[in-house]
Amino acid sequence: MVVRGLYNPLYAAQRTFRPSRPGLVDDREVRRLQYWRTGLGLLAWVALTLSYKAVVTADDVQGVASDRLDQSWTSVLVLVCTFPVVVGAFVAAARDGLRRVYLRRVLRPLGSVLAIMASMGTSALAMAPELAGFRDAVGLPGRIVIIVALVWSIGFALYGIGLSLVHVFRTADIHEVLPPLLAGVLVWEMALLDLVTGAYDQAPPGIRGLFVLGAPVTVTALSWWELHRLRRHHGLTLRTALGR
Repeated sequence: MVVRGLYNPLYAAQRTFRPSRPGLVDDREVRRLQYWRTGLGLLAWVALTLSYKAVVTADDVQGVASDRLDQSWTSVLVLVCTFPVVVGAFVAAARDGLRRVYLRRVLRPLGSVLAIMASMGTSALAMAPELAGFRDAVGLPGRIVIIVALVWSIGFALYGIGLSLVHVFRTADIHEVLPPLLAGVLVWEMALLDLVTGAYDQAPPGIRGLFVLGAPVTVTALSWWELHRLRRHHGLTLRTALGR
């Protein structure tokens, strides 16, 4: 599996960002809704962009793609910052016996956070002007290795971003109730960030407000429904997760 991951960054991303704890509850209905939510969100974003931002030339297309990629990176960075706060509060609130179990389980989600940050560092190693001296020092063989690592990291990071947002940095490996809770916090943080930074300012105020608030309302509803299904069909609740 390690060898396969070395030449296939998409496989490596799957192994890194998808939860895989033994006994993990994976509700297919919830997963299907998450994919529908992602697809509909993308279609809504494309419709908004084409309606209120001219996309005529290749530069326009590149600019739109760059904006979307920047937004995805921002989502991941916000999630990276939110992760220790929510997970730390969850672990601290659990009873002593469960707290030790959750602390052991946090290693894989933490590893996925470090992996996405490391993949971002590869881009800096290959392109940052401040590291030009290092690239000159390693010579042609070293630069070839850096380029190969960069290409691998791009595939790993792009696929990893999507998986990280869907699986919320595999926090289900800690407990199944954590992903919907963390996703709800994250999406409202992103909505607030969009309002502060003036995202989609090319759209009329009413449309912009509807679009900015549509995502958190949808994700919050999905998160509530996921928690409802976990309680009703699998007996998993926040109270039982904390041992209260």
